[in-house]
Amino acid sequence: MECGTDEAGRGCLAGPVTAAAVILPNNLKNSLINDSKALTEHKRLNLKPIIEDQATAFAFSHIWPEEIDTINILNASILAMHKAIEQLLPQPEFIIVDGNKFKPFKDIPFETIIKGDGKYLSIAAASIIAKTERDAYMNKIHEEFPMYNWKKNKGYPTKEHREAIKEYGITKYHRKSFKLLPDQLKLKL
Repeated sequence: MECGTDEAGRGCLAGPVTAAAVILPNNLKNSLINDSKALTEHKRLNLKPIIEDQATAFAFSHIWPEEIDTINILNASILAMHKAIEQLLPQPEFIIVDGNKFKPFKDIPFETIIKGDGKYLSIAAASIIAKTERDAYMNKIHEEFPMYNWKKNKGYPTKEHREAIKEYGITKYHRKSFKLLPDQLKLKL
């Protein structure tokens, strides 16, 4: 029994990094499930309940900005994956991971796969769950801080988001260890 795992939100300036882990039945076929970045928001939202209904098991986990700032984004991404896998019942016998970095989880063998979310159904399904769960959270906190427009940019470093940081400062949801604003070059005249 194999699980796929992936994360969303690694490059964001605000909000959690979210990972999901999914075990799919061996005979499942679904040509619509793909890397979440290759799908529209509408398609991801339509696929989420299908994945949840057809999966043998699935789970997700958020790692919050304070912990990201403490352990760094790579370790936070891996920790989110571990916490998602830990919730799976039954536990997998093998783990396939999107990307090229992972740390052993318990004594379960694993393989890292670059661009795995476009190659393996269970990783693609995990990418969809991670992205939709993270986006839902960002939509929720958008209500508290609408000036950052997280409903649209989801915390990514868009020009609009950075302009809002420049104007309003940072919130409790921002990752303080990240470069929130680009360096400004100044000439001494």
